[in-house]
Amino acid sequence: MSETIRRPVNGHTLTKLTPIPPEALDTEAPGQAPVEERPAVPRPRLHVRTVRRAVELARHDRTAAVGRLAVRHGGYLAGGTRIVTRRAWDGRSAARYERMIRAAEAAGNLDEAKEWEERGQQFRAQRHRRRMELLTSPQHIARSAVSGVAVGAGVLLGTGAALAVANGDVADVLAPTMALITAIRWAVIIGTVVWGVASMLLPWAILGALWSVGRHSRTAPDWALPAHQRSSDGTAITPSIVVTAMRDLGVAPLKKAIKDMGDVGAQMLSPIVIAGCGVEVDVHLPSGVSTEEIQNRRRKLAENLNRHEHEVFITIPPSPRTVRLWIAESGALDEPIGPSPLVTDAETTANYKTGRAPWGQDLRGDAAMVSLYQRMMLITGLSNQGKTASLRALALWLAFDARVRFVIADLKGIGDWGMFAGIADVLIEGPTDEHVIAATEMVEAAVREMNRRLTNPGGTWDPLVVIVDEAQVAYGSAAVDGDKIPYGGSKNTSRYFRAIKAIHDQGRAVDVTTWEGTQDPTNENLPKRSREGNHIRASLVLGTEAQARMAVGEAAVDGGAAPHKLRQGLDKGTLVIAGDGLKLAAGQSSITVRTHYIDGDAAQEIADRAKERRAGVATRAAEQPDVDPLADIVAVLGNEPRMRTQEVLQLLAERNRAAYGAWTFSDLREFLAPWEAEPYKTDGKMQVSAERVIAALVRRANDGEA
Repeated sequence: MSETIRRPVNGHTLTKLTPIPPEALDTEAPGQAPVEERPAVPRPRLHVRTVRRAVELARHDRTAAVGRLAVRHGGYLAGGTRIVTRRAWDGRSAARYERMIRAAEAAGNLDEAKEWEERGQQFRAQRHRRRMELLTSPQHIARSAVSGVAVGAGVLLGTGAALAVANGDVADVLAPTMALITAIRWAVIIGTVVWGVASMLLPWAILGALWSVGRHSRTAPDWALPAHQRSSDGTAITPSIVVTAMRDLGVAPLKKAIKDMGDVGAQMLSPIVIAGCGVEVDVHLPSGVSTEEIQNRRRKLAENLNRHEHEVFITIPPSPRTVRLWIAESGALDEPIGPSPLVTDAETTANYKTGRAPWGQDLRGDAAMVSLYQRMMLITGLSNQGKTASLRALALWLAFDARVRFVIADLKGIGDWGMFAGIADVLIEGPTDEHVIAATEMVEAAVREMNRRLTNPGGTWDPLVVIVDEAQVAYGSAAVDGDKIPYGGSKNTSRYFRAIKAIHDQGRAVDVTTWEGTQDPTNENLPKRSREGNHIRASLVLGTEAQARMAVGEAAVDGGAAPHKLRQGLDKGTLVIAGDGLKLAAGQSSITVRTHYIDGDAAQEIADRAKERRAGVATRAAEQPDVDPLADIVAVLGNEPRMRTQEVLQLLAERNRAAYGAWTFSDLREFLAPWEAEPYKTDGKMQVSAERVIAALVRRANDGEA
């Protein structure tokens, strides 16, 4: 309700509102249910709200960042203090020698323990002598002080007397002494001022130095370090990190021995040295721990060192109960190693007997130079990992020695070896059974050449290198000859296997060698007797340890070789090599090499340079040692008086595809022309006359008898 009061206020009429009693209000609308009142939600108590707010603040990103910052720099300071204190204590006491003795005893090295005991005794004797000298030093200092004061006073008075005589003033006698007193007074004044400032800055300078030591040693927890320094990006390898990684491998005797050594488990370690894109360290294991136990835990060791498995290599040096660790910088193995010297050096030379081919770099970053002199070679691995490029790089280098002869069968046949046309005597390219037959006959021809050299001792011969790429195609071929003898296969009946084995047995003596490249080795596509006849056995990435043992041998794998630990697709061109072609450290059974990659265009350019140093070579598609084209043409003509040249070529190819598969009309005409039996045209078609060819055969026979 309202009550209007007629009271003018500045010309306006005001209306006064009077309140309505609550009981007079009807809160329920007609036809509607009464509205239920919502229960009041109690507000959280003050302490609950405080706790929740504190939790939110604690979980905030800025709080976490500030917390990490505080912990990191506090860890630097505490760690630096601990390190400096330990260094000072070690320098003033014999604690270091005691720890070394305990560590040597725990490792079972009693001779080294005796040596450290002798060093400790020498240290104690020298320390005692210094302390005895300190007891007598006050007397020496007092005598020296009296003598110094007397001499100084005499020098000052003498100088003053000389000035007095020169100036004619007796007062000058004390002038030097007064000048010295004045200088002392000013030194005290300056010292007092500087000391006040230094006393304020010195504690901060000490704290800064301790912080710097801790920061350099990364004594803060890993989670508190900056993102680029955390273990995910690789941690600097220090003795304490290596010892901790070894301790946490899960080998109980090793853990106990390290615990007994105290904080000097680094006594097990040789000095950590820079080795290429990583570091190398020898770990002498305590008694009761075998090297095999460490090798079997390579992945765990790598993770303990904050590395990926492929970034840690374990080998066995000559020392007993010792493993050699090579630990890469994080990510370094994914970086390229640079071009081959064959690409960058236009003056490349090669010497089969005394030279070494540049193949790549080992893990230490040193050039991997391989000797090919009288060495059989096998390179294997999974498909598309760089096998052909690795094998071809060696052949390209050796091509610069003009004396070396090549016969090559590429049983893939996509042109990877095409640049050797004009270098190789024979170049076979293709994956079919016909190409396997040609490759087998090529290797058998090399066997005959080997036997010829063996039956003529004392002669000199040009080195002959027999290269078969994708050799698994030859071992797996089901082709048979006319006597049903298989060309391929892994049994002793295989013509290809027998020829390769024959060269392995005796070829080295007369400079006839084989190089084979094969994929995915098994006992079927790479027989045991064949693979073990090689002097250099190299492997790219493989799928299993069993394959690794086939590829590089049992001894190499037991010594740490692990091609099955390489990464497929990422470690292309990385070879694990066993044998005597590369220089290995004493007791080392294998070496890992990252090979230079030479692409097809660069390989062609290198081959062209090699051809300039060689006499022209007419490369054949295949060896034809037992081929008699004249007799073969008579055979394919049979009882036909004449036959179209196209049919003759077709029948010749079917008879011996390796010998005649590439023949053309021109080849047939050029061959028959000297025998006066070249094709002639009749009925509009070129044909070969059986009468003319038989007459040529008869003339040849008569000429031979004459």
